[in-house]
Amino acid sequence: MSVPDRSDLEVVVGRLLKQRSWTLAVAESCTGGLISHRITNVAGSSAYYRGSITAYSCAVKERLLLVPHDTLSRYGAVSKEVAQEMAGNVRGALQADVGLAVTGIAGPGGGTPEKPVGLTYVALSAPHGEWVDRHVWSGNRWENKAHSAEAALALLRRCLEGN
Repeated sequence: MSVPDRSDLEVVVGRLLKQRSWTLAVAESCTGGLISHRITNVAGSSAYYRGSITAYSCAVKERLLLVPHDTLSRYGAVSKEVAQEMAGNVRGALQADVGLAVTGIAGPGGGTPEKPVGLTYVALSAPHGEWVDRHVWSGNRWENKAHSAEAALALLRRCLEGN
């Protein structure tokens, strides 16, 4: 993997976080740490990056991210509601200004007609609001993870730019 270029999203969001003097915490499920990997590839990211919780299982989502069991049961691990809980709760757990979260079905298995492979929710919790984006990717497992990480960083950029 190459060194991030000044236009890469992880570099741009890092610069924007530093400009606002904000910190970031990440909760990852289907991306398995890929967002955190990209953020920490940027020299100086320790100035704004608090850390992450990779909550692959529902038990970890409940125990470490405090996602209510009822929310997981009612909506499923891959849902807007769970993504919102993950973002807000990682923000609180790691005492950050911004919480970013992703949950989805990377594939190749695990999909259903209602929740197909590639379905991903990306959520953000910030001082001025909360956002959730829904995506359905059509790639292989690695491509779905990469698209999800890129979408999470893009949502963070939009938030930091005030859009």
